[in-house]
Amino acid sequence: MEYALVCPPGEGETLRLDYRAFAYAGKFVVGAPGKSVIRTPDGRPAAPDWEPDEPLPDTVDPAAFDEDVIAAVSFSSDRTDPACCRLRYVTVHAARRGEGIGPRLIDETVADLAVAGFDRVRIAVNNPFAYEACHKCGFAYTGERTGIAELELERPAGSPADVDPERYREGLAAFRETDGELSRAERRFVAERLERGPPQVEGGTDSARER
Repeated sequence: MEYALVCPPGEGETLRLDYRAFAYAGKFVVGAPGKSVIRTPDGRPAAPDWEPDEPLPDTVDPAAFDEDVIAAVSFSSDRTDPACCRLRYVTVHAARRGEGIGPRLIDETVADLAVAGFDRVRIAVNNPFAYEACHKCGFAYTGERTGIAELELERPAGSPADVDPERYREGLAAFRETDGELSRAERRFVAERLERGPPQVEGGTDSARER
């Protein structure tokens, strides 16, 4: 696998992702946001043996998809704070989830954003698994929400955030407010993390550059 910055914000490049494999696939055909990816190093499909649950319509050409993309993220400057960049959408191929690829992509992208001159990076998450993964990438819950179930996390671009254990637990507990929408696995996950506390940061801006 290799990391690649596809384009900074405003350059207009797009990605064509198979919507059957990637969440938010339609967001990556928009040219304005910046984009970065983890892809196969030789152009091979990200998951050669993956079988989609549904066929493509006759009007969709499968050859148009960027099949070598394993994971992708889009990002752009915060509308009210140009020194802050927002990670807008993070998506990993359905067959490659659980391999730690999403956190690696976030680490690499944050490192590029630091080089580009951003002071801080923000992301909003809507489930406890993403919340935990972002804390492992050096983000910390700010105490703010962007929607009913979206929690704001932030980190300095050049180093991991300082995490307040009580605020970390406060964010996890917020997911319980929508407890009826959490799966059994999510409820168990939240309970375990509330007892344990914040995770150790894995990777980080410097180690993300190590191969």
